[in-house]
Formats: sequence, C-alpha cells, structure tokens
Amino acid sequence: MKIWVDADACPGVIKEILFRAADRTGTLTTLVANQPMRTPPSRYIRSIQVSAGFDVADNEIVKQVEAGDLVITADIPLAAEVIAKGGFALNPRGELYTENNIRERLNMRDFMDTLRSSGVQTGGPPALSQQDRQAFANQLDRFLARA
Repeated sequence: MKIWVDADACPGVIKEILFRAADRTGTLTTLVANQPMRTPPSRYIRSIQVSAGFDVADNEIVKQVEAGDLVITADIPLAAEVIAKGGFALNPRGELYTENNIRERLNMRDFMDTLRSSGVQTGGPPALSQQDRQAFANQLDRFLARA
C-alpha cells in the first residue's frame, strides 16, 4: 500500500502529518505536483513533478495508483477515478470517499459548478481548522492501522 498526494492544493499542515505518518509506519508516500515540492529527507517520502496543465497531476496519480493505495485529494473527480481502480481517497478534512458516497459528492460538485457558471456566488470552502486537521490525522491513523 502506498500513499499518493495531490500535492498542488494540499495544505502544508496536512503534508506535515503525512510526512510524520510515512516515517512512523514505513509507508511510501509520493507527492505529485506541477511545481517542485520540498520534502524532508526520508526513504519513504518522494515527489514527482509533472508538466503544468489541467489535470496533469491527477492523470499521473490515476496512472500510478494501484488497488489498495490511498490518495490524498480534495478533487472529487480524481477521488472517483481512484475508487474505480480499487484505491481509497481521503480529503484533507478527514472525509474518506467511498463507493457509497462518491456519486453523491460528484453530483453536488457538478451542481455547485453549474451554479457558479450561471453567475451565482457560492463562496469557497472555509479555512482548514484545527478540528479538520485532527479529523484528517485520526482518519489517516485508522486507515494505516487497517492496512
């Protein structure tokens, strides 16, 4: 089991949690981004830089992910593709996307996208709170304990 991180939009505090977990559990963790990523020296942490462009990092993750791997992303279409390949997806707020909830999340995302494209101001997600960080760390620990 490996961890893949959609790193361009992943908050720094979440990356720090992932770095500590990778070293603690010996889990290979790969950050995928279209810009250089700083990672601590570790035999379990690496990064892949892809070319700039729409969904290039997402496509690389989908290409590399295998059944049982975990992907850290807030990108719902990416999460859906990962689940379709037998992987797992966890967002930075600690929500585990599953076969049972991903269709609902995709429908809501598409609905909100339609609202935005028609001019409705929907606002963005709230800032990542301490509670969100804790929820992520707890869900990650539960996942790694099962793996």
